[in-house]
Amino acid sequence: MKIKGLRWWILALVVIVTIINYLDRNTLGIMWAHIVEDLGLIDREGLTDAEFNTRSKELFAYINMFFMVAYGISQMLSGKLYDKIGTRRGFALSALFWGISDMLMSLTTGVKSICAFRAGLGLGVAGPWPGAVKSNAEWFPQKERALAQGLFNAGASVGAILAPILIALLCAAVGWKLTFLIIGILAPLWIIPWLWLRKKGPKEHPNITDEEREYIITGQPECRVTNDKGLSWGQLLSRRKSYAVILSRFFLDPIWWMFVTWLPIYLGQKYGMDLKALATYMWIPYVGAALGSIAGGWASGRMVSAGRTVNFARKAAIVIGAVITLPALIYVAFVHDPLVAVLTMSVILFGYQFTMNNIQTLASDMYTGKSVGSLAGLGGAAATLGTILSILFVPMLTAGDNWTPFFIMGASLVPISLACVFIFGRNISHDA
Repeated sequence: MKIKGLRWWILALVVIVTIINYLDRNTLGIMWAHIVEDLGLIDREGLTDAEFNTRSKELFAYINMFFMVAYGISQMLSGKLYDKIGTRRGFALSALFWGISDMLMSLTTGVKSICAFRAGLGLGVAGPWPGAVKSNAEWFPQKERALAQGLFNAGASVGAILAPILIALLCAAVGWKLTFLIIGILAPLWIIPWLWLRKKGPKEHPNITDEEREYIITGQPECRVTNDKGLSWGQLLSRRKSYAVILSRFFLDPIWWMFVTWLPIYLGQKYGMDLKALATYMWIPYVGAALGSIAGGWASGRMVSAGRTVNFARKAAIVIGAVITLPALIYVAFVHDPLVAVLTMSVILFGYQFTMNNIQTLASDMYTGKSVGSLAGLGGAAATLGTILSILFVPMLTAGDNWTPFFIMGASLVPISLACVFIFGRNISHDA
């Protein structure tokens, strides 16, 4: 049976697992206050509320380090792994690993086990990021790749929107332990339709129409490349333009993680929000992120379709997103109303994803098949390193529940990231 628009069905499954991915990674942050109290992770005796909050942030940052280190290692290795075993098996392996890790959180008894299970989660959830860049390069012509990447990134935002609502409701209904089990089982269940639909690549897939196969392949610059053995990490790192991806992500990604990691704690500590209030407010910034992901991909794709070079289209979209993000990051540092704050954050994440979506697409703009996942993985590892360094500073920056330096730090990263794209990616073009 031939399936019309098969590439979009493949992408739909990738988007769905990305939503699940963000549900899994948000479980701990959203239920953190309940877990701390239930397991007695912090001795509250003799501590003021501000001192307790600082201890809570320090412990959360400590635990998150294990997740982020594992995540960074996996980003790098997953890129190579997906290049070696393919996206079909790569996505399935990642989903199985992170789903089991999140379910095991229901058995945690203290800090050590939380660190171990969150490290396992980090190893699994990182895979789809280099995997999606590679999958989109395989299944889409170049002019549609940024839009495909935008829809993938929108999946992360939808997951972040659903997380506070779904997890808060589940936690209230069945407790935090069963919530980990219910959310954790979703990824292994997803593997069933994935393996059924994603049988082969577009050249050999039995269900693709001849018209779609021709449309995809003729729209891929790499179809003209005959030697596709893939480049080693050393070869990629020796090329100047690779650093347009690696360094721009090192500086820009911490902004996203500032919100993913700290938003529930920020809203809880600054505005006294409980789970119900978090479910009311926390999803709003991620609506902006979802819209920015799609808009950024559409904008650069539209410019390419109109005859602009890929070099111009990607850089123009990256600049537009940065111009939106920077002033909003500065403004939100001085906001005191919670609704104004989260609405401003939606503008920040709109601009961020507008830019990031096009930065992530650069790997497939610069290299072909077996090098794409590897460069995307190196970029992801650099992004994680930058995030780890920023997380180390957060408890100090927010001492006394003053979150203004937190946002100022984020604002300072935007122009540095932008400079990296232009300095190292002088002419974005395809390469073997």
